[in-house]
Amino acid sequence: MNLSMKWLSDYVELDVTPRQYADAMSMSGSKVEGYEIEGEEITKVVAGKILSVEPHPDADKLVVCQVEVGAEAPIQIVTGAKNVFPGAVVPVALDGSTLPGGVKIKKGKLRGQVSNGMMCSLSELNLTVHDFPNGIEDGIYLIEDPCQPGDDIHDVLGLNDVAVEFEITSNRPDCLSIIGLARETAATFSKPLKLHTPQVKGAGGDIAEYLSVEVQNPKLCMRYSAKAVKNVKIAPSPRWMRERLRACGVRPINNIVDITNYVMLEYGQPMHAFDLKYVEGGKITVRNAREGEHITTLDDVDRALSPEMLVIADAKKPVAVAGVMGGEFSGIMEDTQTVIFESACFGGASVRRTARKLGLRTESSGRYEKGLDPNNTYGALLRACELVELLGAGEVVDGLIDVNNASAERRQIPLEPAWINRFLGISLTEEEMAHILRRLDFQVEDGVVTVPTFRSDIEHKADVAEEVARLYGYNNIPTTQLSGAVQAILTSEQKYQRLIHRSLLALGLSEICTYSFISPSYYDRIALPAGSPLRDSLRIKNPLGEDTSVMRTTGVPSMLETLARNYNNRNEQAWLYEIAKSYHKQGEEELPLEAEKIVIGLYGSCDFYTLKGIVETLFRQLNLAEYDVEPCQDNPTYHPGRCAVLSFPEGVFGTLAEVHPQVLKTYGIDCKAYIAELDITAMMAHTLPERQYTPLPKFPATTRDLALVCDEELPILHIEKVIRGAVKQNLEKITLFDIYRGQQVGEGKKSVAYSITMRSPDKTLTDEEADAAVSRILKGLAPLGVTLRS
Repeated sequence: MNLSMKWLSDYVELDVTPRQYADAMSMSGSKVEGYEIEGEEITKVVAGKILSVEPHPDADKLVVCQVEVGAEAPIQIVTGAKNVFPGAVVPVALDGSTLPGGVKIKKGKLRGQVSNGMMCSLSELNLTVHDFPNGIEDGIYLIEDPCQPGDDIHDVLGLNDVAVEFEITSNRPDCLSIIGLARETAATFSKPLKLHTPQVKGAGGDIAEYLSVEVQNPKLCMRYSAKAVKNVKIAPSPRWMRERLRACGVRPINNIVDITNYVMLEYGQPMHAFDLKYVEGGKITVRNAREGEHITTLDDVDRALSPEMLVIADAKKPVAVAGVMGGEFSGIMEDTQTVIFESACFGGASVRRTARKLGLRTESSGRYEKGLDPNNTYGALLRACELVELLGAGEVVDGLIDVNNASAERRQIPLEPAWINRFLGISLTEEEMAHILRRLDFQVEDGVVTVPTFRSDIEHKADVAEEVARLYGYNNIPTTQLSGAVQAILTSEQKYQRLIHRSLLALGLSEICTYSFISPSYYDRIALPAGSPLRDSLRIKNPLGEDTSVMRTTGVPSMLETLARNYNNRNEQAWLYEIAKSYHKQGEEELPLEAEKIVIGLYGSCDFYTLKGIVETLFRQLNLAEYDVEPCQDNPTYHPGRCAVLSFPEGVFGTLAEVHPQVLKTYGIDCKAYIAELDITAMMAHTLPERQYTPLPKFPATTRDLALVCDEELPILHIEKVIRGAVKQNLEKITLFDIYRGQQVGEGKKSVAYSITMRSPDKTLTDEEADAAVSRILKGLAPLGVTLRS
């Protein structure tokens, strides 16, 4: 909804800047989207009087004009316009001026003649012939309004308004009007609201001689009011009306149509003007459409009607779709003599359904569907007739047709100051609250609030409290803690996940979030075997499509999809992670198990050991207990020689691997990629208590180096596990410093060299104790086929 500030001044006197107005209205609950100062882009454009017009000496199609612009001497302007003549007053853009669209006008020469500016057409000022009907499309605009040379064009053409754009919520249809916003403005700034009561003189006669109205569906047409205007004179609207319509974003057309639009903007009440000669039988019937009926609307489209739609019909046919749009012969023509002004209130839900089914949403339907006040139709109708008389557009026939099926009862709500104060956390007296409500046209008597009929959104004492709060000022309500409120704390699971996030982000990974529902074909893309339990997915009953029809049992396909998207977008590197939920069946009647897993995906500037380092660093940050690492060669998703599974005594909790080349090819990734999948629940169950402070050692360490020969396939971790078990509490550090493969150790063998640091917290270890620990290590390694290298 656009509000003209000049129009607003008819109702409320303000002395504030547009910015101050916008801020105050937003704070009181009427959100302002922005404001536009009319003609802001136009500078140094004035009215100029043409003193002489001479042919250009070197160009047949140009003329040289001397123009008085309020300066010490006239200026010379060269133009190709055909409609200029001595004595004409025109808009003149001076040297250094700017026009809409950022156009800058500079002094220059045209075919050897100096031109000190430019005479402007309407389009160059961002105006049209609808704004100034005396203008022409393809020539200089000739100003007819009284002015003097040198007058600023903003004042001459009325380009001095400010249009404020409001975002009106669906529960406040009363604010879709100048009067409604004026009421809010008056309440916000504590200013008196000056409302005008329409006065219609009338020209005699009786409307009953022209028209009768029957409403067959009173539930969908709560009120239907109509008046007749005879001897209609179609002409352009006066400039003040065109200016206001333009500021509100409505194109002026002619006086009768403009009156209906003007009243709709002013009162928020849609209106329609029927040409009486096209209303056959002189009778209007508000009824439901009949099966098979059609109507050609004003936009010249033939539309099929259905029985649930409400129409305005004459004796033979529908002439308008109620609340949406009139028919092709219901408009105002050049030869229109008698007009019927309709001001009605239709059911909002019915209008909305009709507009959606017809694919035709209009300014009127947008208002009706929010629910209008039936009591507004009469005042709006009188205002339209008053404007007819004011503009000399016709003679208003005496009498009124008013079929009123609306309830006269007004909603009443008890005013409970103590409850409102507790609810809002403020301390206002009952009289202070009553004063606020009266500013909004509520009646407050004997502790009871009577709600005005235009405020259909007020139904409960909490709604009354909201009205008090927004005018008292949300910024004036003190900040207090809710009574009985408990300070929120993170659960242990939330703390654990936050530590995971912080750790992975610090390691250079970026978090992603993917959908939990996927296509069954995703399992084929990661080469999952046909009999794999992971294929037993929960199927969604109402999927958006086959691509989102099942709940995933693993987050790996989603991660590979994201890596592929980054690769195809030519990102050289992607290090990503997600805490992904997967869903697993538990039984026919049971809800699925929702497992949360960390899924890490890498490509670019990395290898398997990069992934291993990220995972090990994460485990150190989480203070994870010891775990086993075993090679895995039977997972078809991963490279058979570069895949490891991580396990606790209870079972496997993670996998880290290089993705199989065939799977990468399926995803269109032409480089190596690496995936890790880790079960958060299992990790959390094996996280050690918080680390304790350990003081600096008092006793020296003892170091022993061991070079061991073992089978090529034996994991290093198995050797380290035996070392830890043999040295026990005196072990400080194990360092692997060499791996050798060659003829000296034999085929199928490898040599691994460790530096073992031992230290006792309460004494200096002797050589005998250190040697005994080494003996225990070698004894423990013997069953694994590990020997001391000679």
